[in-house]
Amino acid sequence: MSETGLRKRADGVVVYGAMWCGDCVRSKALLDRVHVPYTWIDTDAEEGAIDAIIAANDGRRSIPVIVLPDGSHLTEPSDPQLRAALTANSLLAE
Repeated sequence: MSETGLRKRADGVVVYGAMWCGDCVRSKALLDRVHVPYTWIDTDAEEGAIDAIIAANDGRRSIPVIVLPDGSHLTEPSDPQLRAALTANSLLAE
């Protein structure tokens, strides 16, 4: 885990979110379309997940939080922002 408590993985991304969240569903769909492996962490069900996203977001509960292999994270990214981050982390060809 990182200093914020967010999990990361070397071969893909970790997505903190909830299925009722439209932005979470959209980000998951993009990852599925481009075949980037990810671990889904349901913030409604997993103990400690809310605390991790609050720590990473300066006290806000905003989701999705997407953790990249380099340890950085995006909060509520647009599809172009997510694609750029995936490319920068060598998970997506330009």
